[in-house]
Amino acid sequence: MAKAFRASAGIMLAPAVTLIGVFVLLPMLLTIWLSFQDWSTQTPFSEASFIGLGNFHEIFGPTSVGRDFKTALLNTTIYTALSVVLILPLSVVFGLLVYQREVAGGTALRTVLFSTYMVPMIAVALVWSKLYAPSEGPLNQLLGLIGIGPQPWLSSPRSALVSIVLLNVWQQVGYFAVLAIAGLTQIPGSLYEAATLDGANGREQFRFITLPLLRRTLLFSAVIAIINAVQVFEPVALITQGGPVGSTNVLTYHIRRVGIERAQGGLGSAMAVMLMLSLIVCVSALFSLVNRKDSE
Repeated sequence: MAKAFRASAGIMLAPAVTLIGVFVLLPMLLTIWLSFQDWSTQTPFSEASFIGLGNFHEIFGPTSVGRDFKTALLNTTIYTALSVVLILPLSVVFGLLVYQREVAGGTALRTVLFSTYMVPMIAVALVWSKLYAPSEGPLNQLLGLIGIGPQPWLSSPRSALVSIVLLNVWQQVGYFAVLAIAGLTQIPGSLYEAATLDGANGREQFRFITLPLLRRTLLFSAVIAIINAVQVFEPVALITQGGPVGSTNVLTYHIRRVGIERAQGGLGSAMAVMLMLSLIVCVSALFSLVNRKDSE
């Protein structure tokens, strides 16, 4: 009986495992292999020549290749950190607003919040590029009504990356608010009733009940937010093209520029491998931190 069950389970899992292997694992292994090769994307794989860690030495070296890579890595880190720091608190706030039954229009608010996530990023990027327009943009026009001059949202190196972050937060926060709502529904109402009887106010209930019991949900949200943030591409490609002065040149866009436009497939693969390793280290550190907090 057990053997028959395992056989049937293997048969049912085979198509999914095959697709994952072909479209995920195989490209990943190919990228890792190419990161140790001197290879141009304009030539077949048979032309690749093994150079060991040469590509990694170059992207971390003092040359222009190394400087551009380290700038793109820094921009990606800043973009990811700002996105997560803004998305998680806002998702909890919006989740609480929707979850509170005494707030009117909770269902409508949930629909509006989640609908932003359903809009394709390409459309979001095009719309926000118009919102950020220097003269005719609605944002600068609104600021003009209160006496503030036009802001160089996308034309200044100091504000361009932050402007892309705000675009990402607007699009993503609704999805994470729904995740927060799902976490809030798992908290027993009896805990709040007992806390109220003990004299705890709303702030104390949020600090000692809601936040601790939302920890696992917030961990999942943080991991997904980090993964989404490091994959940012469309806003940069459509709006800023990595500028001004490389201030929005994130790794995904830089890898595409190096690997496809410059046809340096080995270097691009090495950069992709470093991005993957950085993501693995970041997520592992996050899980380790949360597990250590739980053990305490």
